[in-house]
Amino acid sequence: MSGRGWHVRRDGACLTLARRLPARFDVEARTVLPFTGRGRLAAQIRQDVWRALQGQRGFSPVVEITAGAEGLAVRAGGRVENARFDREGLERRVAEVLASPANRRRWLRGNGGGR
Repeated sequence: MSGRGWHVRRDGACLTLARRLPARFDVEARTVLPFTGRGRLAAQIRQDVWRALQGQRGFSPVVEITAGAEGLAVRAGGRVENARFDREGLERRVAEVLASPANRRRWLRGNGGGR
């Protein structure tokens, strides 16, 4: 576990950041980003996803980043402890966070990547 109650699991090329283990994706969206520091990137994405979904009762963000030949494959979303929730709506909001050009620039600029 890393600081402030967040679990960071590193398994080869895959890094997972989650509040609770085992990490679970009840909602998710995916993207690919250029190579950069995975730990800090995961923390920044987690923070932005949390801001977008903090009104969802029972939501706990999870970010998984896997290094591959084409860059970093990002899966973001998380666990929802509420039995009734709008999966499509939440996934659309997570996808918007991942697709935001401003977010992507900030994530890469803050990590020294994307140059």
